Amino acid sequence: MSHKLLVFLIGLLLVSALGSYVYYRHTVAAVPVDPWTLVPDDAALVLTTDDHPTLVRHLQESQLWDNLTAVRYFQQVEDNLTLADSLVGGRNVVLRFLGHKRVFTSVHVTAPGTFDVLFQVPVATVREYRQVRALEDALRRDARYQVSTRTFHDNQLVTIQQRGNGTSLTYFNYRNQLLISANPTLVEAVVLRLEHPDAPTVAADFQNTDYLNMPNTDATLLVNYRRLPQLLGVFFRSELEGDLTAFTSLSRNGMLGIRLAGNKVILSGFSNPEIARGSLHQRLRGQPTQRLQMAEVLSLRTALLVHMGVGPASVLRDPHPLDTDSLSQLTQPLLDSLAGQFSREVALCYLAAPSARAVPGKLALAYCATPDRAGILLGQLRRATGTTPSFERVGPYQMYQTGVPELPARLLGPQFSNFGQPVMTQVGNYVAFGTDAATLRTWLTDIAAREVWSRSPVQVAFLQETASMTRLSVLLDMRNAWNLLLRAAVEDRRAGLLRNENLFKRFPQIAFQWVPATNENDTTAQYFTQFLLRHPAIGPAVSQAQGANGNDAVLTFKTALTSGPALVAVPGTRNAGVLVQDAAQVLHYVTPENVVAWSDSLPGPLVQPIQRLRRDGSNQHLLLTPTQLHLLNERGTEAPHFPFNLPDTVQATGLVASPPVGNTATRLLVLGGGNNLFLYDTNGQPYAGWQPKRVEFSLAGEPQYLSINGRDIIVVPLENGYVYAYDAQGGLYPGFPISMGARLQSGVFVEQGTTLRRTRLTMVTQHGERVTFALSGEIVSRSRVATWSRTSIFRLIPDQNNATYVVVREDDRGQLAVFSPTGRQLLSRRFLTSGIKPVQYFNFSQKLQVVALSEPGPGNVYLYDTEGRLISGRPFPSTAPTISLNYDATRRAYQLYRVSGSELHRTLVPW
Repeated sequence: MSHKLLVFLIGLLLVSALGSYVYYRHTVAAVPVDPWTLVPDDAALVLTTDDHPTLVRHLQESQLWDNLTAVRYFQQVEDNLTLADSLVGGRNVVLRFLGHKRVFTSVHVTAPGTFDVLFQVPVATVREYRQVRALEDALRRDARYQVSTRTFHDNQLVTIQQRGNGTSLTYFNYRNQLLISANPTLVEAVVLRLEHPDAPTVAADFQNTDYLNMPNTDATLLVNYRRLPQLLGVFFRSELEGDLTAFTSLSRNGMLGIRLAGNKVILSGFSNPEIARGSLHQRLRGQPTQRLQMAEVLSLRTALLVHMGVGPASVLRDPHPLDTDSLSQLTQPLLDSLAGQFSREVALCYLAAPSARAVPGKLALAYCATPDRAGILLGQLRRATGTTPSFERVGPYQMYQTGVPELPARLLGPQFSNFGQPVMTQVGNYVAFGTDAATLRTWLTDIAAREVWSRSPVQVAFLQETASMTRLSVLLDMRNAWNLLLRAAVEDRRAGLLRNENLFKRFPQIAFQWVPATNENDTTAQYFTQFLLRHPAIGPAVSQAQGANGNDAVLTFKTALTSGPALVAVPGTRNAGVLVQDAAQVLHYVTPENVVAWSDSLPGPLVQPIQRLRRDGSNQHLLLTPTQLHLLNERGTEAPHFPFNLPDTVQATGLVASPPVGNTATRLLVLGGGNNLFLYDTNGQPYAGWQPKRVEFSLAGEPQYLSINGRDIIVVPLENGYVYAYDAQGGLYPGFPISMGARLQSGVFVEQGTTLRRTRLTMVTQHGERVTFALSGEIVSRSRVATWSRTSIFRLIPDQNNATYVVVREDDRGQLAVFSPTGRQLLSRRFLTSGIKPVQYFNFSQKLQVVALSEPGPGNVYLYDTEGRLISGRPFPSTAPTISLNYDATRRAYQLYRVSGSELHRTLVPW
């Protein structure tokens, strides 16, 4: 039965069949169960996950999500998940159900050319049982499905079958662990395994290893290398199985942690050496690791490279040479002498093929410390076998016939077989054998033209991210290897490869590497193993290495940054995401892992801080440019009906969004040039009854959009000292306008109450007075905050949550002072430069308050506590008008996000 049957609803599966939950919950399930004991022994791969929201986020940020959702198999899963949600009347029910559960997904070869998947999902609470029960009941009532049970070895198995097409799903509940598969044989294998509870599990060698407890790990993968050739045989032609077995015999099993980070997927961990006699590990055991130094002779046409680091290459030779009887007594000693010339590194190299029908060219490369001596021996070998001494010249290089069939296998071991009558050449310290003259000619043409890896910035960057000293490295360039894969695939798998080409080419640079332990004689010695999937960093920014203390993560952009960093809260992460714009007016989203996930060009510079808007059950970001209004989701895609194109006569200068009220569309108040106010909703409609309003004087600060008892109130402060309050139709509320008694230079601080009279608004005038009034139009209180002069300017600065505020006084001599609402001076500083200084106030608790003072001229930001002390004793370079700040309680430090030229910094600042 096809593995695609498992499509028959992970959602339907997860939540089916728990009628026996209560019994298990209070009796059998009281005894903890090791999930590994439920994985059948023939598993080739076992994937373990326990943070599905973060995993999905990383898939989206690495743009793998879009590729996966384009695959037919995942589209079927998505459709079925939607069906499961509809059956229980919810949204994302299955994904929420998975949440932080530790889910096991094992892959098994169940028949020649077929593999199937077994899922293991825990059910831990009564609430989850009710969810499961609700879906099971819905399935039983749905005429499209038939639910049946049967007994197997005294255990009850449940089958859900879709009527009409015969697809089905089988599951088994063991101590509240759901075992689910489209192949009933796998579920039966779990039952049979439970009859031998003391048998070692597939993860017995890694019982003390749990990479999911390590930070930044999205999943773990157990690899059974002994079963891997069998699994790969499902996809590739049978004649390749011998080669696959030869190279996978370095290890018997391994446990790897998986991390998705922007343009990379990294799998790293440890593998246990293969102990079987004749394995690749046994041949290479004790050999020194080597650096890949043959980049200068690797053509840019290279599709697949299998590179081995050795001492003498003779350790790879078969102890029983091929056709020894047919070789003369003179030839065999020559072969032995020639094999002794090779050392340090040998490689098998496949070149790109023009089509899937063409046989790919193959090369064997070996390093030779004394190339002149090797050349003499090769000449003697040609004379001993009667091979013509003639040669073909390609640039400065010469190609010769060897005269010895399968010469690479005789010199370098059985891994280098199937060369027929090879052709050879020498390039510097390397001897190369080709399967035919055309292959070697193509390769030499590229070498002569210097079209090699060492001259390619993309390939050099790739090699720099791989392990430097290895025993075995398998490097794949998917762009060159595509036709190679199509040719190697079995016939019925080629169509699937072609359909999913974008997914396979998402990460064109792939490396599999094994590094041995220092002391291989230790019985516990393991290979450090790393699998790297990478696409070239062609994005707008490059991450720099952190400093010695690791307190400053830097992302350098190709273009100078112009906006301050706007934080994007990402659940389950210590750091925040960041939105920032560059001088080319491109908006970038930087993930918590300091990688640019997406970029989007805007028609102009951002004219105000980015606002987060909760809409349709997800977080979206509201952005304003002089001519357009944008609403982007977390993946950088515009919401329906956006962007809004403002009238040609309008140059927007600000934006205020209404608070969320039920299902009412969010209202958007756009501030235009010439003191005009425009009101829209997020469906793109001008708000009914509101005509574009022009106020009589310049705005003192940002208006406030309030909603009290279902009534919209728009509070507009003007520089002439008057404050207006409008309803949603543009009419004035009773008691307004109200005069503050002096000119104004900042906005309004709001303490919202249940009624208009109980709602308090506070402003500070240019006479240094704090005035509090109610929306009923009454002035509640008036008090002096600080002394004033003709040149002083007062501003009210709310904190990041608009919960409290400070008052700032500046004069034209560079003097700046900050006061609490009661008038207590918190700090005073004289700056070298004059002009208004951007000030921000961050309030995390009574003891954790920060005032950030930015000085645009020198490009610095100063962080002060409320006692006037300079935090960290120094300013931080900052060229944007604003910074962002978080507090990390686990590290007892502030997380400072700032822009300095083309660099985005995330700095940890102890307090």
